[in-house]
Amino acid sequence: NPTHRIIEGFLKEHGPLPTARYSYSEVKKLTNSFRKQLGQGGFGSVYKGQLHDGRAVAVKILNKSEGNGEEFINEVASISRTSHVNIVRLLGFCLDSSKRALIYEFMPNGSLDRFIYEEKNPLQVAHQLDCKQLYDIAIGIARGLEYLHRGCNTRILHFDIKPHNILLDEDFCPKISDFGLAKLCPRKESAVSIFGVRGTAGYIAPEIFSRNFGAVSHKSDVYSYGIMVLEMVGMRYNSKAEVNRSSEIYFPHWIYTHLESDQELGLQNIRNESDDKLVRKMTIVGLWCIQTYPPTRPAISRVVEMLESEVELLQIPPKPTFSSSATPPAHFSSETNDNVINENTSV
Repeated sequence: NPTHRIIEGFLKEHGPLPTARYSYSEVKKLTNSFRKQLGQGGFGSVYKGQLHDGRAVAVKILNKSEGNGEEFINEVASISRTSHVNIVRLLGFCLDSSKRALIYEFMPNGSLDRFIYEEKNPLQVAHQLDCKQLYDIAIGIARGLEYLHRGCNTRILHFDIKPHNILLDEDFCPKISDFGLAKLCPRKESAVSIFGVRGTAGYIAPEIFSRNFGAVSHKSDVYSYGIMVLEMVGMRYNSKAEVNRSSEIYFPHWIYTHLESDQELGLQNIRNESDDKLVRKMTIVGLWCIQTYPPTRPAISRVVEMLESEVELLQIPPKPTFSSSATPPAHFSSETNDNVINENTSV
């Protein structure tokens, strides 16, 4: 199996990793023969398990599909080098002939998307996050990203920041997870080369579709982060605007209009002036993060500063200029020019 050989070669080359290696029979044992499934996706399935010391874990069993070798390596290489309160911990991995698994600390509250999309959330009544919790989650994710971009010995770009990849522990402390698309890059280089589009529709920065917008860099994660924060504030999924273009205003414009006219954003849980300030602050920061051109977006360390400062000190950013980034619009071609970019500003 060539993929297996590549991964084994990688593991040898990287010396002893700080994470434990398990055999497939051990993985089977600790998940009680895969008794409790927590979820599944294109990558495979996730099961609940328990380590010998009693700690609960989430075990991701990867499909045998093509790109998995690379995603598995990415995950193990990037996440095993990290140690931060806002990054999920990889506790072990399994590479046993064609079987591949990743073992993480278990997050009892699941992923953030369960709490912020009304249409996805039958638990709405059971638990709605209040403004302060949403703000704390936003700032925690920003700190986790800041650590990835600046704090580790190798800069790690995540390339798939979205609510589904933010896990919440029992205290709703957020942890960035899923490093399958991550890219490690030397500290001094700001731009990276990637082949093809990576990320999830709706969260992908314009420069990933077309280099005419600038180089792909840590600012591409900032864009995805911004979209996610706006979703947290608007309590809705930004790509819903695709459904009926004529009647639905592009999501960031909807948020921007509400910010400009000081309208309520529809959050039922704004209870007082301090809630209102937190939401306004998150909105302004989110809109700065999704500026079309990377140089006009703040670095994530600046995002943390903005979130920690007084809302009165924050400048309102220019209006976002795209009709939608959920799919690359037809005009995302190599001929893109400024006129085309501006044709949607009147939306």
